[in-house]
Amino acid sequence: MEAAIILVFVMGYLAITLEHSIKIDKLIPALVMMAICWALIALGLDTFSQWFDSGKHALLDNFGLLGHEEKMHLMEETLLHHLGKTSEILVFLLGAMTIVEIIDYFDGFSTIKDFIKTKKKSKILWIFAILAFILSAIIDNLTATIVLISILQKIVKDRNVRIWYAGLIIIAANAGGAWSPIGDVTTTMLWIGKKVTTGHLMGYLLLPSFLCMAVPTFIASFLPAFKGDLDIEEIEEKKKSKFSSTMLYLGLGAIVFVPIFKVITHLPPYVGMMLSLGVVAIFAEIYSSSKFSMTIHDSEESDAHAQHSPVHYSLSKIELPSILFFLGILMAVAALESLGILFNFAGSLQENMPMLGTELHQGTHEGVSDLVVLLLGVGSAVIDNVPLVAASLGMFHEPIDNELWHFIAYSAGTGGSMLIIGSAAGVVAMGMEKIDFFWYLKKIAWLALVGFLVGAVAFMFTRTLF
Repeated sequence: MEAAIILVFVMGYLAITLEHSIKIDKLIPALVMMAICWALIALGLDTFSQWFDSGKHALLDNFGLLGHEEKMHLMEETLLHHLGKTSEILVFLLGAMTIVEIIDYFDGFSTIKDFIKTKKKSKILWIFAILAFILSAIIDNLTATIVLISILQKIVKDRNVRIWYAGLIIIAANAGGAWSPIGDVTTTMLWIGKKVTTGHLMGYLLLPSFLCMAVPTFIASFLPAFKGDLDIEEIEEKKKSKFSSTMLYLGLGAIVFVPIFKVITHLPPYVGMMLSLGVVAIFAEIYSSSKFSMTIHDSEESDAHAQHSPVHYSLSKIELPSILFFLGILMAVAALESLGILFNFAGSLQENMPMLGTELHQGTHEGVSDLVVLLLGVGSAVIDNVPLVAASLGMFHEPIDNELWHFIAYSAGTGGSMLIIGSAAGVVAMGMEKIDFFWYLKKIAWLALVGFLVGAVAFMFTRTLF
């Protein structure tokens, strides 16, 4: 039965990886895979000889001796445990996405566009790279990419030039997401899973992540695509909401407040995110009537806004398919973890992989080599980084803030930049600008690889400081 469950997982994984070839949204195989894996566990429960206790992070010694009813009770408890942990991540993401959509409802991100005054291509490249690096740490790399490419489309006429900028935005956004607990789904998973703390994550990864963004941007600024000046397209913009700047700073401040709330109260991050959402929603409701009176003659968008409160409108805009995908993939990985499959796989990895760099720091990785983590980073370019990190949570059992978790956060977060399908930021940029897979592979992938390796070397240095 274990072989059948692994086969279902592998087939589901392949369907997720080949999403663009088979034209089936990745959330569908993720949900099907999750349901079938748990169904097979329930049907074959009496045939399993081992069970992994997620609470104690250890295999149960006497699982094979338990009766059917006891095993069923244990399976239900385990399923509920994993659903609770997964729901913490999903509710957190729902809150963050809704706050970002509320900011967008008030045209808050147009404030960022006003900062760009130069026409020099290389300067604009640095502005967008630094904005992507900072914004992705606050509002997550996926949203930062959407915002910045939307702004890019308003100021750069030539698509052939724009896709170069988009490629570097992907690298910078993924690098920025890696050093913040709210910057990337994978770092959020590690943070909520009590594997990393905010202070240590920033301390370990800020320099490596910055170099991962800065080195490719520096190299790219000498490429022909970024020589000379841009023809800035002047577009007559519709009148902005007078609350756009206020809602931008309020929304970003509310998201940044979440880690502070967690440190003060020790409550799970989703509680702080719900508080932040509530505060932003109050101001959105207060300001919305003023927005209607200003834009009531401005066509269909006003009609769409007027039909709902800002919160209802924003909730209708969030990426629900992404939320369901995370539910499916995290619960499917939980099925493999519960049977002890990931625990055993981690053991074989630690025995068979060469030990690289472990002498740099006493107690490093407790037997997990740097090469394993680097390969995980490369793998996240080919396969989605969410299931890879979910698997690592079940495979390794180092304590909180062990450097292994920080290296995993860096590798999984930035490694996906090497292929355009390797990260959420890349996939959304691909959709927005119709970027060709092979164009990206030829023109941008090598820059992402250079940044990834430079950052990895920098991490091996920063970890010796802690």
